Amino acid sequence: MDYTISPSIDGTFIILKVKGNITRLTMMQKILEAHALGKRLQIRRYLVDVTEAINTDKIIENYTFAYSDMQNTEGIDKFARVAALVSPDDHSHDFVETVSRNAGLDFSLFTELGLAKKFLMCKDIPNGAYVPVRDI
Repeated sequence: MDYTISPSIDGTFIILKVKGNITRLTMMQKILEAHALGKRLQIRRYLVDVTEAINTDKIIENYTFAYSDMQNTEGIDKFARVAALVSPDDHSHDFVETVSRNAGLDFSLFTELGLAKKFLMCKDIPNGAYVPVRDI
């Protein structure tokens, strides 16, 4: 799996770009790396570009990711805002969004980069108040 992690040009969010098949185990290493960079730069917003990545995990693994991995792993900012950019025809990440939001994470899927960035820049929106349905 190919990936890159970098701050956005304006320094307001961290970009994690992933290519290939992904699972919760392969993503956790990358997420920890991204969150470490975010902590170092005092950034709590993340754009995860998985337009060229397919989630190959089963439902139970996605559930474990949201309710265990993201909640109990040291180095994870549980209060980070995350916008995941997905391909319009790829629904392999949909359940991850559902369980992540149900677990209290500020995580939403987008198919348009502009809307994902807008979500990341929103202020004063409590978790759960902004619910995009694949960019209505």
